[in-house]
Amino acid sequence: MNIQAVLFDLDGTLADTALDLGGALNALLRAKRLPEKKLVDIRPYASHGSGALLEFGAGITPEHPDFETWRQEYLAQYDLCFDKDTVLFDGVNELISELDARGLVWGIITNKPARFTDKLIPKLNFAIAPAVVVSGDTCGEAKPSVKPMLYACEKINRLPENCLYVGDAQRDIQAGQNSGMISVLAEWGYIADTDDVESWHYDYAVRQPLDILDILDIVERHHD
Repeated sequence: MNIQAVLFDLDGTLADTALDLGGALNALLRAKRLPEKKLVDIRPYASHGSGALLEFGAGITPEHPDFETWRQEYLAQYDLCFDKDTVLFDGVNELISELDARGLVWGIITNKPARFTDKLIPKLNFAIAPAVVVSGDTCGEAKPSVKPMLYACEKINRLPENCLYVGDAQRDIQAGQNSGMISVLAEWGYIADTDDVESWHYDYAVRQPLDILDILDIVERHHD
């Protein structure tokens, strides 16, 4: 396979957003006079959206009659702090610079709503701007749907089989594989101790962002 693009999940893969996602949850819990959660306990839920955070924090599931009210209140809290403590993971900008030096395109496919993605990405100070950004509500379906994956490929004019997709959640691996991309698990991400990652059937796993360069070299050798 000739890799021409590397596409990434955002939360827990490129950016460490857990402090702000958790801060918003605790702000909501304080407002509701409920006990706050430790950030270390919130972290495994940070990639899984507002629904997972509300269920963990307050036991509020989508079936709860007040779920949508809670969700909107949570998003309002996150709106106040979305860029307060969020930073890129170590090595991300070095990786992006090297991808560019190799002539590879890079982009983002996230389940984060565009209202946050569009504001956050410019503040993350990427070494090189992403060629494409697909948010959770860009295509009407979010990962594990393949729609965002194929939309991104269309925007950068690359075939899925010429793309690597890197993410830290099962839905990332599923979306990548089902769309025909090579899937890479970001082991530094928001993975819970209870996650059976071996059952996700990813193609490769990496411990730090710069290890993705080794995967590119391996794939290229196989291609040759």
